[in-house]
Amino acid sequence: MKRIVVVGGSLAGVNALEEIRERGFSGDLVLVGAEPHLPYTRPPLSKESLADGIDHEQLALRPPGWYTERGVTLRLGHAASGLDPRGRVVVLDDGTTIAYDGLVIATGSSSRRSALTAGITRARELRGVDDAERLFRALRNSGHLVVIGAGFIGLEAAATARGLGLDVTVVDIAASPMHRAFGPEVGDWFRRRHEEHGVRILCATGVAQIEEQGPRTLVRLADGETLAADALLVAVGAAPATSWLDGSEVSVGDGILCEPDLATSVPDVVAAGDVARWHNRTFDESMRVEHWTNAVEQGRHAAATLLGERRPFESVPFFWTDQFDAKLRCVGRPGAADDVEILTENDTTLVAVYGRRGLLSGAVCVNAPRQLATLRQAVAARTPFAEVAGAGLVSS
Repeated sequence: MKRIVVVGGSLAGVNALEEIRERGFSGDLVLVGAEPHLPYTRPPLSKESLADGIDHEQLALRPPGWYTERGVTLRLGHAASGLDPRGRVVVLDDGTTIAYDGLVIATGSSSRRSALTAGITRARELRGVDDAERLFRALRNSGHLVVIGAGFIGLEAAATARGLGLDVTVVDIAASPMHRAFGPEVGDWFRRRHEEHGVRILCATGVAQIEEQGPRTLVRLADGETLAADALLVAVGAAPATSWLDGSEVSVGDGILCEPDLATSVPDVVAAGDVARWHNRTFDESMRVEHWTNAVEQGRHAAATLLGERRPFESVPFFWTDQFDAKLRCVGRPGAADDVEILTENDTTLVAVYGRRGLLSGAVCVNAPRQLATLRQAVAARTPFAEVAGAGLVSS
């Protein structure tokens, strides 16, 4: 290979670049990014960046000199709009093309849009640094923030805004916060924590209409209540950024469909991060993971695959969320569990374990780092669920 192109100025993309050079590739290396900014870290956007403002230098994943030292050509501010695998060409949104011998796709995911917010100029999302900048400004002139979506981003932003002194209301059609990820056991615990800090949580409640009226945005709920918002955040999830691959022969289905080693359906093209769906042999399951650790590990693994190392990518997903003084850490796959058991629960600590097909499939630890380390090993070892839930593997 003479030239490798990485599409996606993301965490996975940067780690792919680093791995490619560390493995001795000396050819051309090009990074394509849709945003004009150098690749940056995203977790602070719903927390520190909303509270204190945007610090681009602090957010940057690598300083500008890092790319220069590694001979990386930056093509930032231009999204990839098409791919011709037979001609081995990436098409950019300005009509220019970049030829490649090897390609890493790390385009991540983008915010899901709601038809209810069409034409609502004050509706905000929180996916990128420019979104965070706009929401930061909006919160400075607001008394009441309404958040549609009680997932990670929505709840983190709600906690941050409440810490700034705003009234905050969170609305979600699901039965409890973070319901899809963890179910009601963990969701209801976090509902209580938010309510104790003054956040109003309205679950099992749909949004019927949104309209702007003077300086405020009116959010009409399905039960007839109307919320008057000074600022509105729509955080209803994300979708893998794959539309630019339409017609490219790259197989797509809720993400790019990858082999276990992260190779795609076309030669010399791999995928990593939020956009990649692969068969994880650790769980014998096809999955797509939208979290930090996965992006780092997959970026490096995909680069190794592209350079000829053909090993399956096997992992135990790990992710976290910080809301007020609650530090949740999760390992494994709790979302599709058959069994759930609470091992520890009080006002400050929560430990829950999840089982699927008789095996420990995941664990959630809130303010419980010692239990987390034990349970992470148990998930990786595919420990029988009954052994964890019934035999006191984790002590409080």
